[in-house]
Amino acid sequence: MTIKDAPEEWRVTETGTPFRGNKTSVRTDHVVMPDGSVATRDYQVHPGSVAILAYDDAGRVVVLRQYRHPVRHKLWEIPAGLLDVPGENPLHAAQRELYEEAHIKAGEWRVLADIYTSPGGSDEAVRVFLARDLSEADGDRFEVAEEEADMEVARVELADLVRGVLAGELHNSCLVTGVLALSAALAGEGLDALRAPEAPWPARPFES
Repeated sequence: MTIKDAPEEWRVTETGTPFRGNKTSVRTDHVVMPDGSVATRDYQVHPGSVAILAYDDAGRVVVLRQYRHPVRHKLWEIPAGLLDVPGENPLHAAQRELYEEAHIKAGEWRVLADIYTSPGGSDEAVRVFLARDLSEADGDRFEVAEEEADMEVARVELADLVRGVLAGELHNSCLVTGVLALSAALAGEGLDALRAPEAPWPARPFES
């Protein structure tokens, strides 16, 4: 048996957008269920995101500590950001976010994982990249504001992050996905077996 997610779309009899925000919105769909009944589903409409697991030659991961108001926590995370332009190449967005949040550039890129962060309540799709061959970015650091003005940057051993995830001490979904996927890749077929950075992404199609 092949274990693989498959696209499917149930019939929508009515749809509306009761809320529109700056970057996301909320949609209400009336969906026909398999038994013929119609159920109402509210969900966040999201442009999509990229996240970057930047892994250096010493076996450390670049992490950020940032306040996240909805959960009232300062979370350790990996660099990430929105796909601001429809159809934007996710690799280009990842390179931009790594520069802006950590002032780092990478000479080698791979895809670690593609995820839906909360498919029961949002259509947000995230591509998690692996970035290696790290070096300091050229030019001035990107000017930060709001929550990012208080952001901390560190490099932490991969094994310490894995322990933190399994101990319930680290909660950011992209960090959790990234460090566990990297650990699995290192223990399995190796990093060269990971997908190329321009691998197709049906959840957020893009032009090369």
